[in-house]
Amino acid sequence: MVRFIFVTGGVVSSLGKGIASASIATLLQSRGYKVRIRKLDPYLNIDPGTMNPYEHGEVYVTEDGAETDLDLGHYERFTEINSKKSDNITTGKIYQNIITKERNGDYKGSTVQIIPHVTDEIKKFITSDLTNEDFVICEIGGTVGDIESLPFLEAIRQYSNEVGSKNCLFVHLTLVPYIKSAAELKTKPTQHSVKELRSIGIQPDMILCRSESLIPNEEKAKIALFCNVEKTNVFQSIDVKSIYEVPIKYQEEGLDKKILDHFKIVNKKNPKLNNWKAFNKKLNNKKNNNVKISIVGKYTHLKDAYKSLNEALIHASVYNNINLDLNWIESSEIKNLKDLKHKLEKTNGILIPGGFGKRGVEGKILSIQLARVKKIPFFGICFGMQISIIELARNLLGLKDSNSTELSKTKNPVVCLMEEWVKEKKIFKGEKNKIGGSMRLGSYPAKIKKDSLLYKIYGNKSLIHERHRHRYEVNSSYKSMLEKKGVIFSANSPDGKLPEAIELKNHPWFVGVQFHPELKSRPFSPHKIFISFIEAAIKNKKLNT
Repeated sequence: MVRFIFVTGGVVSSLGKGIASASIATLLQSRGYKVRIRKLDPYLNIDPGTMNPYEHGEVYVTEDGAETDLDLGHYERFTEINSKKSDNITTGKIYQNIITKERNGDYKGSTVQIIPHVTDEIKKFITSDLTNEDFVICEIGGTVGDIESLPFLEAIRQYSNEVGSKNCLFVHLTLVPYIKSAAELKTKPTQHSVKELRSIGIQPDMILCRSESLIPNEEKAKIALFCNVEKTNVFQSIDVKSIYEVPIKYQEEGLDKKILDHFKIVNKKNPKLNNWKAFNKKLNNKKNNNVKISIVGKYTHLKDAYKSLNEALIHASVYNNINLDLNWIESSEIKNLKDLKHKLEKTNGILIPGGFGKRGVEGKILSIQLARVKKIPFFGICFGMQISIIELARNLLGLKDSNSTELSKTKNPVVCLMEEWVKEKKIFKGEKNKIGGSMRLGSYPAKIKKDSLLYKIYGNKSLIHERHRHRYEVNSSYKSMLEKKGVIFSANSPDGKLPEAIELKNHPWFVGVQFHPELKSRPFSPHKIFISFIEAAIKNKKLNT
């Protein structure tokens, strides 16, 4: 029988419910159980696809093409289980489903209400598309007390009553702040958060207390007393150097054993989490050598906008036993080539990630030009590859007005929508329709050219599958012209129409890919392209010291 664990958060946002959920899944998985993690988001957007990264962080894309919350990236990296479209729901999607049913007459004239119609739709999501899972962990987005979260909390309250408390567990993550001036940890925010949760009918079974420092037994006892939980079910969740230490800390606290005790499950297996400990040991004890990687983007003031990219670089640095010095450069603040050279001082590698819109594009183009001319290892991802094509067309082909039709009208649309390709004519055609959900999303195959750098990186594989998230494509009409100037189209769609990756002859490491390899990087299996990029950066440093 499947058992459900509901994870809620209180006091403030960004406490780490996603990491907590992923860690719980990891611990249960290490004991031999089949797990599934789901995210219920309270915002009214259908999905985060049209949201500015400054609003919500990165958009994580699943194998089957769902644009989801970044927490699903944590789920996948911790458990190595691919999430699905059915693992992320929003209030917007719930309401869309209900309004569609209402317009179709499915409710047979009844008044459509939050209870039971919205809550029933949420419960349907929680229990749908399951295949013999032992545990389903459901993370409820937002903070207890938010009006947006109320239907979700009411739905899980109802569900617990329907299936019985023996099949459900409520875990509440709260903040226990340290007041420096008083030299005290304060439990009152946690008490109020639990009081708010209990007022809507949910009694947490376990409380995870996020704190900067150790929580004494006296404070745990106080939380247990005022929140009506057993003292042994109050766990500390202390700040750690790396998110990959969290499963280890929770196991040391005995969280997984207490979860099994709640469900009256006897499991004598005591996993050591050796792979996690080994990874963290490597992460914390790498060589003193540093490599400086400059990331030129347009959302660099919010690191969550590039969460998967950041983690992929960490995975590859651990694999290469090297310390990373990440130099985040806001592309819109690049004034000229002289300014850029100053910002890129002692850089061993340049990376341009995905993005949308024209803000900061010219700064990115200058960065690519510098990487090409100065032979600095360069990695362009998605939009980064498209901008690479613009730079190459402008400076190698001499087509100074080359651009993407996403950015401007041009006589040389080297990047454009597929519907804008009109035979061999390079002209602008058609109108832009709705943007939500209209991209090439999810896993697509690509054929790799033999004897290319990419072929070597992938271990001589000729066919790969990678995740995409983009609307515009590199215009194949310019392919032969660029090839004559030393550009290698090292991967293409199986029908040969869509360029998937480029390289440069006579350059130590210059790779652009249309897909997002960072989405498939894992702590114990770093993505091969990132491994190769870091290796190239290490070589570049050795050559320049």
